[in-house]
Amino acid sequence: MKSLYFTEDHTFFRQTVRQFIETEVVPHADEWEKAQKIPRHIWKRMGELGFLGINLPEIYGGSEADLFFSVVFLEEISRCYMGGFAAAVSVHEYMAIAHLAKAGSHELKQKYLAPSIAGDMIGALAISEPSGGSDVSALRTTAVREGDEYVINGNKTFITNGVYSDFIVTACRTSPGKGVQGISLIIVDRNTPGVSANKLDKIGWNCSDTGEIFYENVRVPASNLIGKEGMGFYYIMESFQLERLVGGIMGVGGAEHTLEVTLQYMREREAFGRPINRFQVLRHRIANLATEIEAARQLTYHTCWLYANNQYAVKEASMVKLYCSELAKKVADECLQCFGGYGYMNDFPIARIYRDARAGTIVAGTSEIMREIIAKIVVDDVSYQSAYKGGQKTTKEEAPLTAIDIIRSLPKRLKAEKVNGFSTVCHFALSGENGGDFTVTIADGTCEVRDGHEGEAACLIEASAETYAQVELGKMNPQAAIFSGKIKISNLAVMMKFSQLFKRISA
Repeated sequence: MKSLYFTEDHTFFRQTVRQFIETEVVPHADEWEKAQKIPRHIWKRMGELGFLGINLPEIYGGSEADLFFSVVFLEEISRCYMGGFAAAVSVHEYMAIAHLAKAGSHELKQKYLAPSIAGDMIGALAISEPSGGSDVSALRTTAVREGDEYVINGNKTFITNGVYSDFIVTACRTSPGKGVQGISLIIVDRNTPGVSANKLDKIGWNCSDTGEIFYENVRVPASNLIGKEGMGFYYIMESFQLERLVGGIMGVGGAEHTLEVTLQYMREREAFGRPINRFQVLRHRIANLATEIEAARQLTYHTCWLYANNQYAVKEASMVKLYCSELAKKVADECLQCFGGYGYMNDFPIARIYRDARAGTIVAGTSEIMREIIAKIVVDDVSYQSAYKGGQKTTKEEAPLTAIDIIRSLPKRLKAEKVNGFSTVCHFALSGENGGDFTVTIADGTCEVRDGHEGEAACLIEASAETYAQVELGKMNPQAAIFSGKIKISNLAVMMKFSQLFKRISA
């Protein structure tokens, strides 16, 4: 049947990847899981086959293929009976070196990207910290500029490829006090003095190395900065869409493979004189799971198509990550039940599949974080903008404005012709980072903004700085913000007149 998304070239590529997985990876699954390490030679082999630079520039050894070649690749590596192997490879290709490909200098790409595509180097992406979890904006690892070097101090945790990688793309705070605009991405070589790591002991993903990384007065060249200083947070947010798609694709691929393994067992296992695939209760369980997998697949493919066509599909990518990772966990659980007591034995692959599937709802953004992102978009009418324009990185000045920037821009945005003798005083109380108290006065056709609360106000506006900025930038519906209590206004009539006097601000 003709596909909306795949061509004959994709089909041929799928056969190539599947043959590689079945002949060069699966036979070694037990060995690599026991050793808790993926041998270096398999990375080099993947580089030789062109698997590590599928969507990356040809000039550095990549194929510059369309996104659906990556969809094929990710689905197929999910069939290897090792969630850790799929995780290690996907983090290397679609997270660590993806930042290099998008925002790195030509020199950095020559030094790190080309060898990574060839399989000669392995990359890690270090964002998560022990104290921060999913809150990227709260990271504490610092990078202080001293001449032509950055001096890095801090530690990271839950880092895939954190022990055996050759370099680490590290999120650091380069400008304390600037919030998200003070975060940058810097490459750190593994063998740099002051870098150390501990391998973490996990319940699954055994073959991959998940590490805790420590930086103690680590000096790296300033040229190891990826993109613009202060733009790291926005690069990370941008990359989350691909990262979530990757997680979703592997969730679908893994769930489908789990179903295949289970069906094979059900054909061979007999009870009460017949194969267990003849029992209605099990047949209907499989029917339900197959239906859910197909629904997940179509949502995933559609979102991949949006991403491939330069749509900033935050909502859809978050839905894919949420639904597919939760489904992979559910399929593993229900399929294990079909194995009965054997499903609880380590000798059966379903036991490892069950353990490995559990990580999917945690990594690349927990299911709880995905639900909150979706809720912000669906309930609060929040919208998100790309950190890149036309494939180029934005400058630091193009970064989203803060609440302070926005409120101080009011005098320039005043529509003097609309004032018509109207005068008022409004107090703004903006809590949180980049917030503060402000007095805005309109009189004699002019607008003045002063710090603090001065005099008696006709209207008091209370909100978090983040909410205020989102409303002003058109990322949150003001009515929704008011009705939900995120913005409190003491005199709505004054505020409505006030808001009509200013030009809209663009992000």
